[in-house]
Amino acid sequence: MNAAAMPPVETVQAILDPLLPGLMGVRLVELSPERVVAEMLVRPDLCTTGGTLHGGASMAFADTLGGVGTFLNMGPGKRTTTTDSSTKFIGAARVNTTVRGECVAVHRGRTTMVWQTRITSAEGKLCALVTQTQLVIEA
Repeated sequence: MNAAAMPPVETVQAILDPLLPGLMGVRLVELSPERVVAEMLVRPDLCTTGGTLHGGASMAFADTLGGVGTFLNMGPGKRTTTTDSSTKFIGAARVNTTVRGECVAVHRGRTTMVWQTRITSAEGKLCALVTQTQLVIEA
């Protein structure tokens, strides 16, 4: 998509809201073909014991951002699915704080796209680094 065709954040957020990302409280902040930024409150129901963000919630957060990035780059009549994801957990995010995900394009091809997401804590410390591959297929 070119910059003129880039949908507003609110339009893409409305797509996410009735789905898992909406249930998790993912809030898009910034969209471009090369970068997606979002935030998420670390609620108690997204935590593991000890009051820290569950690894699965971190992975779902990052997967959402890579999927959104791919969506922004797909042509009409296409859809996407994740084919591979690798997560490195570095630090913890405490309950009742907000994490930030910054997802950048590593490769934007016609049939595959690779995205890397940095999830950081409210203090700006790295919590997780996620690299994923998205397959672009006919709808």
